[in-house]
Amino acid sequence: QLQLVESGGGLVQAGGSLRLSCVGSGYTLDYYAVGWFRQAPGKEREGVSCITSTGGSTNYADSVKGRFTVSRDNAKNTVYLQMNSLKPEDTAVYFCAVTHDAVVDEFPALPTLAEYFGSWGQGTQVTVSS
Repeated sequence: QLQLVESGGGLVQAGGSLRLSCVGSGYTLDYYAVGWFRQAPGKEREGVSCITSTGGSTNYADSVKGRFTVSRDNAKNTVYLQMNSLKPEDTAVYFCAVTHDAVVDEFPALPTLAEYFGSWGQGTQVTVSS
């Protein structure tokens, strides 16, 4: 059974950078597209970024385009989210989850987006101070 573990969160000043990691265990991530989501207190879970199984295609929420970059190293069973120029509004718990490649093209506009994803990790907290 595939399990995902996120890491790399922390406290950073506005304008700073963090790199999140999503490591898979129990099964290879090679077959899956992987998405990053975030959830701030009192807000709904929001799709942030998504990458196909081979890394050949990516997609981003408008709020992070040009600042965040998703990548993957299938040899390490790991997907990364490089976050630059962080803003206080990026503060949230960040989660990764798996889906199928076909979802990536429609990400994050699909209605009920989270329902297309599974094997959710426990999340990692990102806090950006102003």
